[in-house]
Amino acid sequence: MSHNDSSQVRNCLNPTDKSDTTKASAGETSQKPPQNDSRKPSCSESGAGGATNHPQRTEPGDRRAANQPSQHQSMGEGSRAYSLNTPTSGVRTGNTYPFSKLETLQACGMGRLSFIRDHTVLINTEYLGKGCIAPHTGKIVWDGLHVKLPHLYPQPAGHQTSHKTHHAPLSRWSVTCNALKQLTRGHFSIGDVQTAIMDYNSDYKNKWTFEVLYHYAQRLQKEDNNLETVIPKMAKLALELPELIKKSIPLLRSQQNKSITLSQQQISCLLANAFFCTFPHRNNTKPGSEYETFPTINFSSLFGNHPKDATKEAQKAQKLRAILQYFHTVTKEDPHLSAVEKPDGVVTFERICIPKKELPIWKAEKKLLKNLHVSSKGSIEEEGSGLLQVDFASKYIGGGVLGTGLVQEEILFLMSPELIVSRLFTEKLDHNECLKITGAQIYSSYSGYSRSFEWDGPYHDITKRDTWRRRYRQIVAIDALDFKNTTDQYTKDNITRELNKAYVGFRRDPDIPPEDSLPAIATGNWGCGAFGGDPKLKALIQLMAAAVADRDMAYFTFGNDSLAKELQNAYNHLKTNKVTVDILHKALMDYCGHARVGTDLYAFIFKKIGLQASQL
Repeated sequence: MSHNDSSQVRNCLNPTDKSDTTKASAGETSQKPPQNDSRKPSCSESGAGGATNHPQRTEPGDRRAANQPSQHQSMGEGSRAYSLNTPTSGVRTGNTYPFSKLETLQACGMGRLSFIRDHTVLINTEYLGKGCIAPHTGKIVWDGLHVKLPHLYPQPAGHQTSHKTHHAPLSRWSVTCNALKQLTRGHFSIGDVQTAIMDYNSDYKNKWTFEVLYHYAQRLQKEDNNLETVIPKMAKLALELPELIKKSIPLLRSQQNKSITLSQQQISCLLANAFFCTFPHRNNTKPGSEYETFPTINFSSLFGNHPKDATKEAQKAQKLRAILQYFHTVTKEDPHLSAVEKPDGVVTFERICIPKKELPIWKAEKKLLKNLHVSSKGSIEEEGSGLLQVDFASKYIGGGVLGTGLVQEEILFLMSPELIVSRLFTEKLDHNECLKITGAQIYSSYSGYSRSFEWDGPYHDITKRDTWRRRYRQIVAIDALDFKNTTDQYTKDNITRELNKAYVGFRRDPDIPPEDSLPAIATGNWGCGAFGGDPKLKALIQLMAAAVADRDMAYFTFGNDSLAKELQNAYNHLKTNKVTVDILHKALMDYCGHARVGTDLYAFIFKKIGLQASQL
């Protein structure tokens, strides 16, 4: 990964050779994948190896992993939902809408980037047009509205210079720098990494443990053979924070529409600091603490193993393989690295909040259902490439990615670790909110799911970029309700909540003209599995939300042929009868009084729609 230091910026301002920029553009064009390209990692690069753990709170992602069905249990929350190894030929059910006719991000665009008060851009766009990315210089503050960066940590009051020694106590950042500089020299042990992290986190000396790091070093390091080279580079990258982040990063707080655009290099620097646990005030999640409504970002919960469990320790070590592969890629200094592999692009994080008064009145929506492609094979990530991809999210973004969670959202974040940085600034999602992430790159492939998850080697992402150098990949995180009692989902309030949540994720960007087409949605059994959702109900809810949002949909049932057939038949029945959203909504509301006696959802709706259709 190239570093945008001052000499590089000077070269951008006075370019003498534009061959690199031309080469990058040509490289991406020459490797243009087809719209439904599976983009498998090449054989030569297959690799040798095949809700956060809050102290006082169990995140949904961790609990889900403990109860998640195996990858062969088709009614799960999205078995193999983001697998990069699933067959590329999805089973077409009946006369399902052809996938090739669905609108894509590349055809429709991903929305314009605007320099407005609610969009913070941390790169200098003047340099972007000259072939490189440099940080934008702006105001740096330390307050409750922005990320508290470790190099800005204030010196505690009363720390005056001693008259005897004439030396002031070292600042926390100075201690951090000294500790990480030791690691940049190489020839270290895992004990040295532990010592470095604890030097500036002494309050957690008797709380944090590092079994997973030791497990990785003892059992997996021989296979991956990158620990000795990548840790020093990561430490160096973390220390570049003052040079790479020259403008305050706002917190994406609840009930606010705000966006942040960062370069991939800036993200890698922030994640390197998260790995070494440098972010202040982010380790305490007790009720009443400053960040109780945010997910954790420091990696301490990934390194430890409380209570000790050999299986979970091995699972976390597999997570480390994916994360270290990411850092291996972003710190690689290889002049022969392909232009399409260099993480020198841009990623946008957008928190979207729709006020209650602007949400649809479902009983009055006269929209017809949009086109639907149903497949029992394939995945959101692979076959859904180029569409708006749904992240079955936790309200704490990333779920248990830094803990023990290993289902759809966590795996997604491990394959694209740039998504993890959203935990640094995204407050938990409310019922009328989502997080949309545009431009993230995939770095790893994997096999298995939940307990059988394994890192399966590097992944070479050749997805093309837009004019802002964001990859044509857009992910929307929407959190489903968690039904401990599954019958609770068949209430009017809960169905309305899920309709609203899906609509918030699918809604047209206000800046996009209504006559413009929108990319289709790639989704599946959202909120099912351990969250207790009924896939048949969730499919209808998403279809209704997509209709009001004016988007087609690709629905992957993850190996469940019977669900694919039932969904396609139900959709055909609704389309044949030209059923609008309001009629379907009434049928669902009527169903709420029958669900507890075991009445089949689709059979009930067929009957209701048939009666209503005859009266039209």
